Amino acid sequence: MNYQETLRWMFTQLPMYQYQGASAYKKDLTNTILLANYLGNPEKKLKTIHVAGTNGKGSTSSMIASVLQEAGYKVGLYTSPHLKDFRERIKINGQEIEETFVVDFIKNHQFFFEQNSLSFFEMTVGLAFDYFVKEEIDIAIIEVGMGGRLDSTNIITPLVSVITNIGLDHTQFLGNTLKAIAGEKAGIIKPNIPVVIGEYTVETKEVFLNKAEECKSNIYFASDLIQEIYPSILLGDYQVQNIKTVMQTFEVLKLQNEFVVSEQNIKDGLMNVVKNTGLLGRWQQIKTNPKVICDTAHNSHGLKIVINQILNEKFEKLHIVLGVVNDKDLNDFLPLFPKEATYYFCRPNIPRGLDGTILQQKAFEFGLKGNLYNSVSEAYQSALEKASGNDFIYIGGSTFVVAEIV
Repeated sequence: MNYQETLRWMFTQLPMYQYQGASAYKKDLTNTILLANYLGNPEKKLKTIHVAGTNGKGSTSSMIASVLQEAGYKVGLYTSPHLKDFRERIKINGQEIEETFVVDFIKNHQFFFEQNSLSFFEMTVGLAFDYFVKEEIDIAIIEVGMGGRLDSTNIITPLVSVITNIGLDHTQFLGNTLKAIAGEKAGIIKPNIPVVIGEYTVETKEVFLNKAEECKSNIYFASDLIQEIYPSILLGDYQVQNIKTVMQTFEVLKLQNEFVVSEQNIKDGLMNVVKNTGLLGRWQQIKTNPKVICDTAHNSHGLKIVINQILNEKFEKLHIVLGVVNDKDLNDFLPLFPKEATYYFCRPNIPRGLDGTILQQKAFEFGLKGNLYNSVSEAYQSALEKASGNDFIYIGGSTFVVAEIV
């Protein structure tokens, strides 16, 4: 198989949460451990930083990687999902994994994957760890896929565990309270490994403290410890907390005397994160006159901050291109959006995409009005045609909507 044929096999033969949803979710690490053993346990040969949380995992992981790159290290970065191409998930110093490595990895291990019914995510984690070991990186930044305790990435023993924040998302898997979700995310805390917490509430703080005490792990609450932050190229208001989390992570790393990172490296890393890692879709401006911003925020915890930032912009009229996936709780999601806007409803082009008609009808119940479009690109083109130079266009609701535009 060539690269495209290999991807088609990966996307169709192996369960993939990104496309299939709940049916692809595995509730234990049995298969991951099986795969790791089969590959010679590459996770034990890597120095890592593990990043979990409801929102901000991708930004935080990318900023940490960028800072380490500025300090001269060879840095692996594993994130998910991808926006354009599968290879975005696995990078070294901002360079995506080679197509030939992906093709060869699948070809060499295809029988094992099929024989053991491995999920897309399990296989991809194995691919990333195997690649990082073979490329002899200095350190890997590993973003959790979902949750933490049962996530396929949770076979590593990192130098630092990082949890950005806790919000209500993926409740069908992780629990429907902040305390329950915090318990799942706290599953990445390992015995005697320090943990950095970005944001917390009274109920989630208790969960983190108890788990850290149980593991005899030093715990650091970044929002309390970091008072001033350095500027970043990432301009979303929500990045303030992520930057604090990154800065506190390097304070902890400094105590280990293993990686030498200067204050200038941190400053440069924050400013060069897009250039160094290729991070996309975080309050990303893709046009001026009208100003067009796209953002991957897709749950109430993240969207509240984004919507507030939109409303603080100066514009004549607001246009919102909106699409979601079919497991979205619209009763929780839609009330966050402003009524004083023109909406362009669409369905992201994945099997999990929610039919635009359903989204439009439900939005109408919350006073959100607009037309229905056959695709994300058609919705965006219509918004561009209707908007004046002084208007503001926001594209969001789902990572997969943003993926079709950036």
